[in-house]
Amino acid sequence: MSPTPGPGPRLARSLAAPAPGWTAEADAIVIGSGIAGLTAALELRTHVPRVLLVTKGRLQSGSTVWAQGGIAAALDPSDSPGAHLADTLTAGGGLSDPDAVQVLVTEGPARVRELMARGAVFDRAADGDIALTREGGHHADRIAHAGGDATGAEISRALVAQIEAVRHDPGIEVVENALVLDVLTTAPAADGARRACGITLHVRGEGSRDGVGAVLAPAVILATGGIGQVFRSSTNPAGATGDGIAAALRAGAVLGDLEFVQFHPTVLWLGSGAKGQLPLISEAVRGEGALLLDVDGHRFMPGVHEMAELAPRDIVAHAIVRQMAATGADNVLLDTRHLGRDFLRTRFPTINARLLEAGIDWSEEPVPVAPAQHYHSGGVVTDLDGRTSVDGLYAVGEVACTGVHGANRLASNSLLEGIVFASRAARDVAARFADGELKPGEPAERPGGSALVAAAARSRIQKVTSAGSGVIRSARSLADVDERLRAVRADAHLAAEVVAEPQAAEWETTNVHMVARALTRAAWLREETRGGHYRTDFPRPEDAWKRRVRVWLDDAGVLQAR
Repeated sequence: MSPTPGPGPRLARSLAAPAPGWTAEADAIVIGSGIAGLTAALELRTHVPRVLLVTKGRLQSGSTVWAQGGIAAALDPSDSPGAHLADTLTAGGGLSDPDAVQVLVTEGPARVRELMARGAVFDRAADGDIALTREGGHHADRIAHAGGDATGAEISRALVAQIEAVRHDPGIEVVENALVLDVLTTAPAADGARRACGITLHVRGEGSRDGVGAVLAPAVILATGGIGQVFRSSTNPAGATGDGIAAALRAGAVLGDLEFVQFHPTVLWLGSGAKGQLPLISEAVRGEGALLLDVDGHRFMPGVHEMAELAPRDIVAHAIVRQMAATGADNVLLDTRHLGRDFLRTRFPTINARLLEAGIDWSEEPVPVAPAQHYHSGGVVTDLDGRTSVDGLYAVGEVACTGVHGANRLASNSLLEGIVFASRAARDVAARFADGELKPGEPAERPGGSALVAAAARSRIQKVTSAGSGVIRSARSLADVDERLRAVRADAHLAAEVVAEPQAAEWETTNVHMVARALTRAAWLREETRGGHYRTDFPRPEDAWKRRVRVWLDDAGVLQAR
């Protein structure tokens, strides 16, 4: 009999933190300064009187800046939204919501043109049209890029400039260096439902917006990005600690598709001791003709998939892991030498510079690469307007589970999803605010106590999760992860023998721990292999699992999955 995790753990419904020392009010709060958060804030500003934009670092530090490859949309006359839809559904492994994908591909081209109207400058072909390229899973050239391999940085620059231009507008306030702690909710109504009514946050600043405070608002939009720091190695920045997912779970929201974690196939291999944010070698490099070789020089992808190196990411990542196991190596090789030095420097200037910093000239030698955590297809379950199961709470971008990605995100659909669904969420908030449907509420205490995990435990959590809930999983590995995470104290603030205080490092580590527990529970429940979820004990997809695994906390604070 396969080992099974114990019963769902009881999780606290709030973070251990000092009482708010200050209070503010807004009509809508946007949390995050990536493409989704910035888009939502800009859309809301012209329709809602008081918008508060909260960002964990500086305004320019959203995860979007790290996106290399590009943004996918049917911009070429020879392409079509229908073709884009077909590729997205194929990559999603049978779990993408066709309605959500239809929204993405039909509204996507207009949103990309709005980006250009807001100042984003994309690379142009010789004839003056937008230069389009191809990435894994796409059957047409539909990836627009900027600065060669700096698409995210250009989009972020343009949107931040728009925010900066209106920063002194009394209708929008930007709070930087602020970690959101919890989503505030009202007392339950007769049907047991709670409404979002604001947030608590910790601001590392000066004056009235310093320390722990509370902001009350009838609408909260989470745009907090991904969960990369749940794993030992990731392409995500250090701030990607799953804060939005954890806060939504504590607030009573339903999560979905948590088990579908995308491990990017080609991340620069820097040795077995490497951890934290690792340099990504964009899929666009393979789109331009780069080849994958094992350490013996054998090109292995043509025997795996008809699209070879341009197969969907989950297929390439799993093939690499199998090839590494077969050769006993810690990495494979990405061969770009045939593309030429001039082309590589011009088309991929950022990657070229990072490789040279690492002592690698990719025009002369193959690049050592291996899979690392890159993107999370799951998150807070939403409808097509970004609404979650908690009224007044919205989620957009990577933190959301819109149904677009299913079991595996199609390359370069993430930036597109961010702008399409952020725009829809902002319009929905604006309409409900105008109709008087969104009203201020009084925050109520949620039962279940508070949680705090010592910052010192983070590396152990990451190591355990990476080993058992990483690229390849099994019932045994997942039960082991569950047991080891269960042993991590989540009440460190109450334990005299543990050094832990309510502060940023502990709050982030608590979120990492909570997300790891929820993800592992969902991965254990799904007994099949599909997309970004690979089970050695259930190596094939099963029709019975063509459904979403949902995770939530019940009234007693016990983690449930179904």
